[in-house]
Amino acid sequence: QAQLVESGGGQVQDGGSLRLSCTASGRFVSALPLGWFRQAQGKERAFVAAVGASGVDTYYAGPVKGRVAISRNNTKNTVDLEMNSLKPEDTAVYYCAAGSSTSIWGHTYPQRYRYWGQGVQVTVAS
Repeated sequence: QAQLVESGGGQVQDGGSLRLSCTASGRFVSALPLGWFRQAQGKERAFVAAVGASGVDTYYAGPVKGRVAISRNNTKNTVDLEMNSLKPEDTAVYYCAAGSSTSIWGHTYPQRYRYWGQGVQVTVAS
C-alpha cells in the first residue's frame, strides 16, 4: 500500500504562482509513474501532468503546457508541481497519484493510477 499527501495549495491572484508538493510512503513508489490531476467543481477529474519513474520523461496536458513543471525526487519519494501564470480556470482541487504499474502507458487516464492523495484546493482569483 502507498499513501500520498499533498501540500502547498491556496489562493493566488490571476498570473500568480504556486508550488504543490506530494509525499508518498512506500519505497516501491519510486518505480511507479506519478501524476497530478485536477477536478474543478462540477467537472470530471482531468489530467495535468505526469512523470515517469526515472524522472526524465514528463508529460503535460495542453491547457497547462508551458506554465507548469512536474518533478520528482525518488530519494525523498516526492513529486512537485510548479505552476506559473495561473488563470482563474486553473481553480480546482489538485490530486497527486501513483500509477498502478511501472508502465507510463495511459498516463493521462485516472484509471491507470492506483494510489491517490486527498487533494488540495487551488483557487485563482481574477
